[in-house]
Amino acid sequence: MGIQDIIEGKKQWRVHMARVKALPPDYQIVYKEMQRYFFKVGPVDLSDGTLLSGLVDFFEEGVAAGKGVLELIGIDVAAFSDDLIKDSRTYADIYQQSISGESGKC
Repeated sequence: MGIQDIIEGKKQWRVHMARVKALPPDYQIVYKEMQRYFFKVGPVDLSDGTLLSGLVDFFEEGVAAGKGVLELIGIDVAAFSDDLIKDSRTYADIYQQSISGESGKC
């Protein structure tokens, strides 16, 4: 990864965050909580950018339809987040595998 790739990545991230800031406040709060969750335990392939940008696309469609964020995703934000990454390998999965692998060596 060269310096140009890093610069381009930062530009894309700034554009992405500008889209998030254009959402209504309730959407922003839910997005930030989901983002925090994904960064903590989320999918290994989160860096490809499609999950978070797809989420913003989905939220923008909800705003355009005049729906509230909880009306769009339901009242259980954690369950919605888990459902988005249910088929993806997560860092939590990798950690669990490393623990189970180490315990078998003793």
